Amino acid sequence: MQNILSKIRAELKANANEEIREGTRRFFREGIKLYGMKNAAAERIAKERWPEVNNLSKGKIFSLCEKLLSSGYQEECYVVCVWLPKMVKQFEPEDIKIFGKWIDKHIDNWAKCDTFCNHTVGDFIIKFPEKINEIKKWARSENRWMKRAAAVTLIIPARRGLFLKDIFEIADILLLDKDDMVQKGYGWMLKAASQAYQKEVFEYVLKHKQEMPRTAFRYAIEKMPPGLRQKAMR
Repeated sequence: MQNILSKIRAELKANANEEIREGTRRFFREGIKLYGMKNAAAERIAKERWPEVNNLSKGKIFSLCEKLLSSGYQEECYVVCVWLPKMVKQFEPEDIKIFGKWIDKHIDNWAKCDTFCNHTVGDFIIKFPEKINEIKKWARSENRWMKRAAAVTLIIPARRGLFLKDIFEIADILLLDKDDMVQKGYGWMLKAASQAYQKEVFEYVLKHKQEMPRTAFRYAIEKMPPGLRQKAMR
């Protein structure tokens, strides 16, 4: 397993590009650890190593993923985010606690949060909808990325018309949060839900218009027809 880890890190380092590294930093207010490469390059490395990784037990793969996440490097997190969705059939209900621990300990910017939660955790919750209450607990965390994770986990399920009641409950919990990363997260969640439930989301936004932060409000109505957006903004 250590050999696989060494190979991946050597390949990431070999593909590092100073210009891309400095350009990427502009998108983050937080300090960020980068090798410096396009996502496509990291994805290629992850896919090339997957056949070797896939031969390991689930426990060993999860251990390898945690080692990659704990490094803090953006691209190592991205490798994990390429691998884990390939393991959905092996996911078990209690894995949500592992995912929550990883988010709390190792996720430290919006890109890691969104990439990990949109697919790995989003796929998990579609498979195990009975675990939605665990996601709602994240919304009450002190950790900004756990709170954002509660919302962005439901982006893809929301587009499929799933979890509307739970989406509104999470939005209620996060409604007055002062962190713009959290506001953008739950605004995005509402926007995604509006694709299947435009009327319901529009009514929710109107109901909370006076108290909803402007950032979340604008995200939530972004994909609605011009007439509804104008009505909401009056």
